[in-house]
Formats: sequence, C-alpha cells, structure tokens
Amino acid sequence: MKFKTLCFILVLLVSGSLSTIHASANGHKVKELQIGESFGGVDGTMIIQNLNTDKKYMYNQKRSNVRYTPESTFKVANALIGLQTKAVKDEYEVKRWDGVIREFEDWNRDHSLASGMRYSVIWFYQQMARDIGAENMQHYVNMINYGNRDITGGIDQFWLDSSLNISAKEQVQFIENLVEEKLPIDKQHMRTVKRIMINEEADDYVLHGKTGTRLSDMGLGWYIGYVETDKGKWAFATNLDGSGSTAKAITLEALKELEIIK
Repeated sequence: MKFKTLCFILVLLVSGSLSTIHASANGHKVKELQIGESFGGVDGTMIIQNLNTDKKYMYNQKRSNVRYTPESTFKVANALIGLQTKAVKDEYEVKRWDGVIREFEDWNRDHSLASGMRYSVIWFYQQMARDIGAENMQHYVNMINYGNRDITGGIDQFWLDSSLNISAKEQVQFIENLVEEKLPIDKQHMRTVKRIMINEEADDYVLHGKTGTRLSDMGLGWYIGYVETDKGKWAFATNLDGSGSTAKAITLEALKELEIIK
C-alpha cells in the first residue's frame, strides 16, 4: 500500500461546534475543537478522549504538551498512594481538624478521604502526604509516571505551585490508566478513588472529576476526570489561565456539545 499523507483536514459541524479532523502518524483521528470563545479570551487547552475507540477531541494542541503544577488534581494520585501505603485505611477514616481557621468554611471541620476529595480540603491531603513520607511518595510518583515526578518542593507542598508539573496529555494518560486499572496500585484502591471522584450521577452517565486551582493568584485552573456512558468511557483534561471552576464549566459545555452527556 502506498504511503498516504499523514494529515488531512476536513471541516464539519459537530453538535454545534466546528471541528477539524487530522490523521496522526499512528492512524488515530484527532478532532480539533474550535471552542476558543468558550475560554473567554484566556489561554487554555482541552483533551477529550474515547477510551474504547481511537477518537480524540483536542483544543490547543501546543498547550496540551506544556506541563503545569497539578494543584488539587494531585489529590487523585495522593489518594491512591495514601491508600496503597496505608497512610489512610479507607475512604471513611477521619482526620481531625486542627482548629486552624482556613479560607473555606467547608475546610474547618473533620474530614475523611472521600469528603476531603469532595470539598478539595488541602490540609487533609497535606497531612496524609506527611504520613506517606517522602520516600514512599517519590517511589509511587515514579511508579505511576506522574508528570516530571519532582517532589523536591516539600512533602506537603510539591504539587501546589511548586516543583511537580504535568501536562494535559499526561493527565489524560494517568486517568486512562486509572480507569482501566493499569496503575501499580491495588485494584480495590483504584476502585475506591474512582468512586470518591464521582461529581454527578445521571440516568445515562456518571461523571468522575477533580478540579484544581492555583489559590495564590487564581492564574491556573484544571478539571480532569472521565465520563462513563452506555456507549463508552471518555477521559478528559482541561487547563487554563483561570480557575478550576471555569475549567469545569467549559469542559461540561464541550461534553454536552459533543453529545457525550446531556
């Protein structure tokens, strides 16, 4: 068979948004999402990938390769490592609030692994990281191949505007490995973390996700996770120069436009 051009372009309307389809070197189709207006003029990127087929939607491919600090999206990996190392027994084990008043009211009480994920309680996951310890943390960050794997920024700070960095593409790969239970973590722990990541349960889909925001200046926002539907599973990662709540809103809008969720 003669060598075919690796890239072709076709413009079409997909559920109200314009896409450009490219064929990558491995034959997989990548649809470029024309959703710049959704980002409100700020720089950002989005990847939505079908885990059952070769279909992938992408906005701003260049930025998708750039590494940024994961902020609170690292809670997904932190929870996995905490369970694996027995720094926390299960999703229900409670850590006591230290009495320090913090900026969000929901943080100022006792929390479990599950509620700490739901309300993005930084102090809970910082305490768990200290219980995991630097040696164990580094071992598992290496094992799961998480971004640049650099935890030198401090055992309870390295993911918060510090040394650890990861790209949107790497986040999608991490989520795919979690969904397919291919991480070097006990399956029961992966299933626990997937369960506590649930953001929404509807009749025809279940949304699992985690936001992340750089709290120092609100200059970086993430939303990562995956959607389960009757037709398959979709992993996603969005980051932008803004907040995690904005990243989540844009991601949900895109998932609806693509008719992955309603």
